[in-house]
Amino acid sequence: MDDGILIVTVSEAARTIASGVRADDRLRDLWVEGEVGRVTISSAGHAYFALKDERAQLQCVWFRDDRVRSPFQPQTGLRVVAHGRIDVYEPQGSLQLYVESIQPSGVGDLAIRFEQLKATLAAEGLFAADRKRALPSRPRVVAVVSSPTGAVWKDVCHVFARRWPLVRVLLVACKVQGDGSAESIVGALRRVERHAAAQVAAGRELEAPAVTILARGGGSMEDLWSFNDERVVRAIVAHSLPVVTGVGHEVDVTLADFAADMRAATPSAAAELVVPDRAEYASALARGADRMRTAASRGVMAAGRELAAERRVLDRLNPAARLAASRQLAGDLLDRASRAITVRLATASSVEDRLAAALPALASAALGRRRAALAESAAALGVLAPQATLDRGYAIVRRSADGAIVRDPLDAPAGTPLNLRVARGELPATASEWAGE
Repeated sequence: MDDGILIVTVSEAARTIASGVRADDRLRDLWVEGEVGRVTISSAGHAYFALKDERAQLQCVWFRDDRVRSPFQPQTGLRVVAHGRIDVYEPQGSLQLYVESIQPSGVGDLAIRFEQLKATLAAEGLFAADRKRALPSRPRVVAVVSSPTGAVWKDVCHVFARRWPLVRVLLVACKVQGDGSAESIVGALRRVERHAAAQVAAGRELEAPAVTILARGGGSMEDLWSFNDERVVRAIVAHSLPVVTGVGHEVDVTLADFAADMRAATPSAAAELVVPDRAEYASALARGADRMRTAASRGVMAAGRELAAERRVLDRLNPAARLAASRQLAGDLLDRASRAITVRLATASSVEDRLAAALPALASAALGRRRAALAESAAALGVLAPQATLDRGYAIVRRSADGAIVRDPLDAPAGTPLNLRVARGELPATASEWAGE
């Protein structure tokens, strides 16, 4: 292939086209008028349709988050003005208008001014969700900024009387349509702030309004334009109290609604948002009372059980109770001792009786054993007695003079009178001369 020829992929070509489109500032903020072709809503909630005229058509994508906030929805055959940006969807290489808002064709400059001012104020963060304030749950005083001659004021008061008669309503009158109405609304909001500050300074905080309702009935875009005024929007954002808007009918959306802390579809709905429903509140109180009674009953029962347990402990520690227990224990021990002594005595008596019965036999046996032992001892002594020796032929020689036994010839010299004891008696004798061995 010849040099100098640049070949790119489809992805590169699509990316180059998309870069060129995105670099064009005119295509980032574009208003396009045309007739709506067939509208398709995806399962994700996005709307796909084409805007066309006699010569061309432009594919459009309207994402769900922007679409559901819009009071107007495109329908096939309607002529509309769509606001958005042109970009390329690279996977398909298609040029599309990414729609941010849409409105019927012929509304004119007011709609364009509305969108331009909305974009400017949104860029400043005036519509940011994180600056929205919570509403008080049961306000004692509510300020209503509205016309005193219209039906709105009566509708708001009727809702308050039906839902929460305890609330006090402070009407701050203003113009809500025509020349000077924007300045009148701003002035009314400031009067509410001054009144609230004066009540607080005087020590009457409970008399100061806690929330402000900005209300007006329905009308055309021109009729409601005061609520799209930049001064009104900034006054709402700077207001010291939470602001609830109820402007027009449900389909009417103003810049004041974006700036308010909470937007209601109608003035009556705004009043319903501000105060609770007394029937629901009474029902909640009844449910709370039931829960309190149940909890109190459970608490009393638990306390009763604890008290009974403590009473039992105290009863056990009571000196009188302990003395009674000790006396009872002493009685039990005495009874046991008495029974034990009785048993022991009965047992001893039985043993004594048995011993008494067995004693003669035992004594006789013992006497026989002793007699036998005595006889045996006598026999042993008989063997060892001198008489036994004499019976065997021996004699006992004694000196007659002193009766001493002669054991040595030297103890009886010749001529010594002797007395010889033999088995059957005694013989006199005289010692002769000892001849030796």
